[in-house]
Amino acid sequence: MTENRTPAETMTAYFDAWRRQDAESLRDVLSDNVVFDGPMGHVEGVDDNVKALHGLLGIVIAVDVKHVFVDGPEVCTVYDLHTIETDAPLLTVNWAHVADGRARTIRAVFDPRPLVG
Repeated sequence: MTENRTPAETMTAYFDAWRRQDAESLRDVLSDNVVFDGPMGHVEGVDDNVKALHGLLGIVIAVDVKHVFVDGPEVCTVYDLHTIETDAPLLTVNWAHVADGRARTIRAVFDPRPLVG
C-alpha cells in the first residue's frame, strides 16, 4: 500500500525506479500534483514529471546514493548522477516532501554546466 510507505521508503522506490530506467513506475511514487524544481527547469503534475524523467533517464548511466537524511516528511538524498554526457558524476542533492507515501515536491540541486556546456 502506497499510503503505508514511510518517506524514506517512498524515496528509495523513487531512486530504485531511476536505477531500473523505469520512469512509468514513478506514477506510484509521485503525487498527482507533484512539483519538481531544479537547475534544468520546473515541472508540474505527475504526467509531465514522468515525461521529463523519460528524457532524463535516456542519458543516465547510474545513480549512486551517498546518504539519505530524513526529518519527518522531508527526505534529502545526496547522490552521484552518472550520465553519458559527462565524464565525472554530477554531485546532486534532492530534497523531497512526502505525504501519504508519495512525493509532493522535489527540489534538486547540482551544477548543470557539464550538461549544458
